[in-house]
Amino acid sequence: MDEPSISFDRGTILIRGPLQIPNSSYDERSKCFRALALHYAGIKSYLEKSLLDFNDQVENLVPCPELRRRSSSSSNLRGYQQKALKTWEDSGRRGVIVLPTGAGKTLIGVKAIESVNAPAIVVVPTLDLMYQWIGVLEEEFGLDIGVIGGGESITNAITVATYDSAYLKAPHLGNAFSLLIFDEVHHLPAEGYRQIAEMFTAPYRMGLTATYEREDRMERELPRLIGGKIFEIKPSELAGRYLAPYSIEKRIVDLTDEERGEYETQRRIFTSYLRSKRISLIGAAAFRRFIMSTGRSREARNALLARNRALEIALNSQSKIEALRIILSDNKGIKTLIFTQHNSLVHKISRNFLIPFITHRTEKTERNQILEEFKNGTYRAIVTSKVLDEGVDVPDAELGIVLSGTGSSREFTQRLGRLLRMRYKKKARLIEIISRETSEGMMSSRRKSRLER
Repeated sequence: MDEPSISFDRGTILIRGPLQIPNSSYDERSKCFRALALHYAGIKSYLEKSLLDFNDQVENLVPCPELRRRSSSSSNLRGYQQKALKTWEDSGRRGVIVLPTGAGKTLIGVKAIESVNAPAIVVVPTLDLMYQWIGVLEEEFGLDIGVIGGGESITNAITVATYDSAYLKAPHLGNAFSLLIFDEVHHLPAEGYRQIAEMFTAPYRMGLTATYEREDRMERELPRLIGGKIFEIKPSELAGRYLAPYSIEKRIVDLTDEERGEYETQRRIFTSYLRSKRISLIGAAAFRRFIMSTGRSREARNALLARNRALEIALNSQSKIEALRIILSDNKGIKTLIFTQHNSLVHKISRNFLIPFITHRTEKTERNQILEEFKNGTYRAIVTSKVLDEGVDVPDAELGIVLSGTGSSREFTQRLGRLLRMRYKKKARLIEIISRETSEGMMSSRRKSRLER
């Protein structure tokens, strides 16, 4: 009888021989058992513990030199970074590390690569982050760094890829690396992206993020994909020593009489529908069911449209513009980031106050120019929608003003993180402007709840 064997096939493990392996199922087409590449380490361990001789043909690792940081590198881990890395090591080199923006997640990833000393791939959500990582890794290791994304496909011992490109390449490169690092790992549980983790054999896995939880609660997939949350530290624990001390303020404004009348009308349509159908929208699952019902019922769709109109009135009130005017007047010369939910408000603020804006439609060259002018002090303020929440290296700012946003704690934490870069005598301030007696008040409480726990 031939010796049992395991091999890699397009993101899966083929198991040949008279073996019944956990997490595998019989594939009639291949006439053997098949498992997700994710289970490679477990399959190998199971066979070794069973004292079975087997032929392991799975890995085809990228050629790798000794991965040692250059002696000229001055980047040393702080105490909490050392603790995070040790916790990861003690957890079998698997798991998610949660640190605030600006607390040095990238350096922990660098040290993990050095510690494992084997081919490593870093997966990131944006091209900006991809190039940031490449710059750091080149500086730290003095090696040519592979890049998969932005039209490039070069695989080296240390490689950086975007989520989109890693998803496309995983069937072919899934057995080429020993260490898999996901930056902004909260993206990973998305239905398509989770297949990246499933199709890689890498036994060692690290997730890095400032915000572990997702609104859809799909972070529950992370323990299976790379390991659960193993270390977390909050901004308040680092403020004043490693991050700038900060305060969060709330300014309450009244809707105009016209806005109040329209808001109440639209809310009445929405809440009357919920009462008539005895619908409770507590929890994300209940809201998803309501959204699905709008495709079948015109009445439900009208109720949803009314809800959205009311919320838009609350988020974009003219009173917020006047409150913003006062805040800007009181803080002249202070570097300020203004955040909104909708591009229409971005453009309105930009016109009214002659402030440069950045949205997802802003060309990269123009965006980089605006950020450079902000960095050197030519511009003292920028107004933006969600595009600067994540994945863009934003220069130091001292004041953040949130005119509107979602109830997402992740969004709020990321916006606060844009202000926390340490600078001598700096104290960061984040000011929320909230419309009185509207649903926005609940959204504000919800997005801050995770930060304060």
